[in-house]
Amino acid sequence: MKIETSTEHINKNTFNIDLVGTYEMLEMINKEDMKVAEAVKKCIPQIAKAVDIIVRNFMHSGRLLYVGAGTSGRLGVLDASECPPTFNTPPDMVQGIIAGGDRALREAIEGAEDSEEMALEDFNEHDICNNDTIVGISASGNAKYVCKFLQVAKMKKCKTIVITSNANAKMKEFADCFICVETGAEAISGSTRMKAGTAQKMILNMLSTGAMVKIGKTYHNLMIDVKPTNDKLKRRAVIIVSEICGCKEATARNVLESNGYKTKHAVLYLLYGLDFDEADKLLKENQGVLRRIFE
Repeated sequence: MKIETSTEHINKNTFNIDLVGTYEMLEMINKEDMKVAEAVKKCIPQIAKAVDIIVRNFMHSGRLLYVGAGTSGRLGVLDASECPPTFNTPPDMVQGIIAGGDRALREAIEGAEDSEEMALEDFNEHDICNNDTIVGISASGNAKYVCKFLQVAKMKKCKTIVITSNANAKMKEFADCFICVETGAEAISGSTRMKAGTAQKMILNMLSTGAMVKIGKTYHNLMIDVKPTNDKLKRRAVIIVSEICGCKEATARNVLESNGYKTKHAVLYLLYGLDFDEADKLLKENQGVLRRIFE
């Protein structure tokens, strides 16, 4: 029987993985993992195109929606859930949609990956419009749930991006931007939670981080829009404000504590003496981009 997807091939490098000692077993896995970053590097032109699509839609009040089943769906939900605390985005700006719903985050839902009906229900539930960007994620590129979601998205004139490890993926016909990261045979045959999943995680990081940088959610490489929801993030906000303003951390902390840990407002107060309302007005006029105000 011919296997069309390389991730399903038997990996000769790890064929005896069940016979070797623990150290050698882990070395085998590590050697395979080392191939992932190089495979992702080859896809940078397509990833760059995808980032620019996402940014254009963000600038027109569009959303970024990751769609996947199983491991791919979980990775999409993970990346989406990290955007609000990291970049202080509204919860609905980046969303992860997984076949089978929230329960599928913790357990396999029988038939969810192959359910076109479920895909239609989820599509309609999210009130998707043509300013939204849909990112379909599937190692095989053939998951029926994701294919149907992308097909309907194209009918609705949405921009679509596909992340897969299969050059012959069915999802390709529904993609405005096709990202095929060829990670090859897995250490454990067909276990795409390994190299293929690692590649997906890396690319999702690049998509969301790249888009956030381009819409001004960072200043240099500082998380200027960080949402300080715990002690660690409050400490990070203090360091960021101190670094930008060239002031003592104690000064930065005092200002942040007085304004509810609004980092950009604190920076504008310390550098220009602007009170909260003045800083807020200036930020709104410049779409929240601190560099525009500085320039």
